[in-house]
Amino acid sequence: MAKERKHIKVTYSTLGSPDPLLHEYFEEDVAALKDNLGKSYRMYINGRWVEGAGSFENRSPINTDWLLGSFARADAEHVNEAVAAAEAAFPAWRDRPWQERCELLNSVADLISARLFEISAAVSLEVGKNRLEAIGDVEETADLIRYCVDAMRDNQGFERQLLSESERHFNRSVLKPYGVWGVIGPFNFPAALTGGPTGAALIAGNTVVLKPAAEGALTATLLAQCLADAGLPAGVFNLVLGADEPGKALAAHPALAGLTFTGSYEVGMSIIKNFSTAAGYFRPVIAEMGGKNPTIVSANADLDKAALGVMRSAFGLTGQKCSACSRVYVDAAVKDAFVEKLLALTADIAIGDPSEADTYMGPIINESAYAAYQQYISELEAGTILIGGETLPAGKGYFVAPTVVADLPDEHRLWRHEMFAPIVALRAVESKEEAMRLANDVALGLSAGFYSEDQAEVDWFLDTIEAGVLYVNRATGATTGAWPGYQSFGGWKGSTGSGKAAGSWYYLQQYMREQSHTIVG
Repeated sequence: MAKERKHIKVTYSTLGSPDPLLHEYFEEDVAALKDNLGKSYRMYINGRWVEGAGSFENRSPINTDWLLGSFARADAEHVNEAVAAAEAAFPAWRDRPWQERCELLNSVADLISARLFEISAAVSLEVGKNRLEAIGDVEETADLIRYCVDAMRDNQGFERQLLSESERHFNRSVLKPYGVWGVIGPFNFPAALTGGPTGAALIAGNTVVLKPAAEGALTATLLAQCLADAGLPAGVFNLVLGADEPGKALAAHPALAGLTFTGSYEVGMSIIKNFSTAAGYFRPVIAEMGGKNPTIVSANADLDKAALGVMRSAFGLTGQKCSACSRVYVDAAVKDAFVEKLLALTADIAIGDPSEADTYMGPIINESAYAAYQQYISELEAGTILIGGETLPAGKGYFVAPTVVADLPDEHRLWRHEMFAPIVALRAVESKEEAMRLANDVALGLSAGFYSEDQAEVDWFLDTIEAGVLYVNRATGATTGAWPGYQSFGGWKGSTGSGKAAGSWYYLQQYMREQSHTIVG
């Protein structure tokens, strides 16, 4: 169990704390994790920790000699068992008063906060996040759950009286849970984008089968321990582990009533097409499918803000965020000055073990991502790389250089392809209208940034850009940094399966369906 510690809050806006205990706590828990490398971990099905059909290894991208653990591997039968357990548990969980469900999930959030540094140490070593981003990921998980608890309470369980024909009629609208809900999570936010959707589905009254990314198995296991320790009834929450096989089995399961997926556009669109109608009727899919996020820098921009915001959003988590800034359209009048500032900031990025206090950028996630980075670089012509473009000698880790490229042909695929790598492309534009045309000319529409001190230009940007998460003049991140209750997070176009965003007023309702009641006395 975690020690009693002072709570220190880190968000994606602050990415820091003046309290030195933050570093002391984090380093204690990183050391404890390193002292316990190589342990075996099981799945959680029907209230029990169970073995799998063999196991898989999870090694750190920082140093592949670090075996974080050996994890039980689920096959299709384990997925069947988890779904069956969730089906059996659903009626009682659905009928449990929403107030009690909220209390239990609040307890889960409190346990996550109490174990903040233990879990964030796992995030850092497991996926290569620097310590502040790792802590932010875990804290966001707890806040996403609390936000959904507040939404349920503010709406009094989503039961509302409607107009009545007479005094003898009573009409109401009620939102009710669907049933068994699947959650398929990504590696890059192994806490927030597994724990957040899981908490929402449970608060709404669904039961859950969670399948995290294999690279996030340790983080997901620690979150599952919080759910188990909070006292959720057997079968209400279930965890299956592995690579593609259990994820495909879960997405194809006929007993699943709804699904939350975070991942690539290609996989997400396939799930939407197949899952939604395979049962012969619509089943909801809440999908967040990445981004190809632009930033526009006006001639009226504060270039120091713009350069810092672009650098942070392009290279935070080694560019492996769906909201990463990967395209910049800068007014030709200020391009040279902007580039000079951006390159200076990029040259100063500290690269290395992300659990170390001074490191900003850690490794890329795995060997295939390492090879993909090299492939992207090989597609660039001589003279287009302004800085970076190389892999770095860093022992046995997957380290690459933050890379800025300029003036690629408009037809080059890196203007449209989501790379999930620390590469940002920029080009000069002659007008804001040209910048907007290029910014909107992609299938994805997750986030976007704009820098201008001219209010009319700001209003124009907000009215014209085709993306769901917008930031203006934000030094802490041109296209990244949403936090529950402060920014809604969800895309437009090919970035979304529902058009609704997390961390705002409309998210929780997606986990429920409406029923009308008319009672005549």
